[in-house]
Amino acid sequence: MRGPQPTPISLTERQRALLERLTRRQTSPQQVVRRAHLILHAAAGGNNDHVARQLDLDRGTVRTWRTRWLTAAPRLDAAEAAGEPEPVLLDLVVEVLQDAPRPGAPDTFTAEQVVQIVALACEVPPVAERPTSHWTPQELATEAVKRGIVATISPRTVGRFLKAGDAEAASEPLLAQSQAGRPRRLRRAGRDGL
Repeated sequence: MRGPQPTPISLTERQRALLERLTRRQTSPQQVVRRAHLILHAAAGGNNDHVARQLDLDRGTVRTWRTRWLTAAPRLDAAEAAGEPEPVLLDLVVEVLQDAPRPGAPDTFTAEQVVQIVALACEVPPVAERPTSHWTPQELATEAVKRGIVATISPRTVGRFLKAGDAEAASEPLLAQSQAGRPRRLRRAGRDGL
């Protein structure tokens, strides 16, 4: 083949069998299946351009995953030489083919804490012994810290949590008042020939 030849990938029989199993397994995530195909094609001797054309991928993507496999190969070989059982080897192969952790700061608040803050916002402020008729983000932040939901939180963050949960109200009421003051169901259009 023309062009520069990348570092070749050599697979053991077990590694090849595990990669092929991943490509056939119904429960494998598609990104893992695609990357397993990529490694198998690269191990068959294709350079990055050739593999990219065969699998309809970007050449940079092929280069990235070839490099990741080559970096992990010593660890995979060592696990295989240590006689690790097949499920352990399969987990290692899947781990190599999965996305790396994304950069950035980890979440500051757990989902449970966010839900507790939103639930707090649904309470009536006097029940929480707050001298106000409506919650403000500042009041909610102070109360969340007081109750031990979080160690610290800014009013702005509380406001973002509440804004993210906004849902539009129904455009029409589901119940209507009858003349006797009791609720009655509204008819649905098209259901009763209307």
